[in-house]
Amino acid sequence: MCICDLKIGEIGTVMSICGDDKLTKRLLALGCVEGTEVFVKRFAPLGDPIVINFRGFDMAIRKTDAKNIYINNLI
Repeated sequence: MCICDLKIGEIGTVMSICGDDKLTKRLLALGCVEGTEVFVKRFAPLGDPIVINFRGFDMAIRKTDAKNIYINNLI
């Protein structure tokens, strides 16, 4: 399951981040590592980008990038 599969208000835990090195390094630098809880705050009107919250801050991420962040669904 990836972040874009969650609905607004659902929480998941990051299992792994795939994709190109640039995306992976950027997310790791921001603190989005394995075990981090991710909360989906909202989707843009057309579904792209997705606003997520982790470690206390909001981040807008493209849907194509969100498909590379695999999670366990908690709630």
